[in-house]
Amino acid sequence: MLPTVSRGRSPSTVRSQPVFPQYLRRIVKWQQMDIEYTFWQMLHLCTSPKVVYQHTKYHKQTKNQWARDDPAFVVICSLLLLVATSAYCAAYGHSAGHAVFVIIAVYLSHFLITGIVVATCCWFLTNAYLREEAPNSHVVEQRVEWLYAFDVHCNSFFPMFVVLYVIHYFLSPILVAHGFFSVLLSNLLVLVAASYYHYLNFLGYDVLPFLERTTFFLYPIGFFMILTPILILSGFNPSRYILNIYFSKRL
Repeated sequence: MLPTVSRGRSPSTVRSQPVFPQYLRRIVKWQQMDIEYTFWQMLHLCTSPKVVYQHTKYHKQTKNQWARDDPAFVVICSLLLLVATSAYCAAYGHSAGHAVFVIIAVYLSHFLITGIVVATCCWFLTNAYLREEAPNSHVVEQRVEWLYAFDVHCNSFFPMFVVLYVIHYFLSPILVAHGFFSVLLSNLLVLVAASYYHYLNFLGYDVLPFLERTTFFLYPIGFFMILTPILILSGFNPSRYILNIYFSKRL
């Protein structure tokens, strides 16, 4: 017999109420974080991301929620981003005060604020337009949790971080140079990182059995594939452009 929804309230609403405050409380409790599992996820997001989302299904079966209840991924990803930004400041910065400003600005604009905006947009779009219609009123209504949408963004962000912050850092002397090769390589790095980001975004929502038309999340890849040759032929170098925003006195 199918479970039914009790009148006047939704099970998903009741279940999700205490999750976010508990999630925030665990951020400051390292002993409650599964660091080893987090690094396992980060590795497989770069090599075999479908395995990670297969484990998401197991998490739903055992914890009755799609979102992580462990903030370790967000904490470690934030720390890695701060370290990487510090390395750029050491190489291209001109003062300690400016370095602090860049670190805070990059963390807020590249990860936290962008993540909140992207997660909110995806959360709204999936719940409003991509959910399958329930066959009858007695089936439990399923919705995408906002925290899960933020998890999907964080999962997608990490491989992009590896390409555009770590690999990019070691290639930056070549990427910021003048010439066609630098323009070509810089744009190709952005294309690979952006395409993989949206592919992981697609996997994150495609795993949810109550969503349909999730190929919508693959459409931006086509946009980047069209835009990249145009930027290359126009001589636009995204590496020089971004680094000039933060370190204009050094480039």
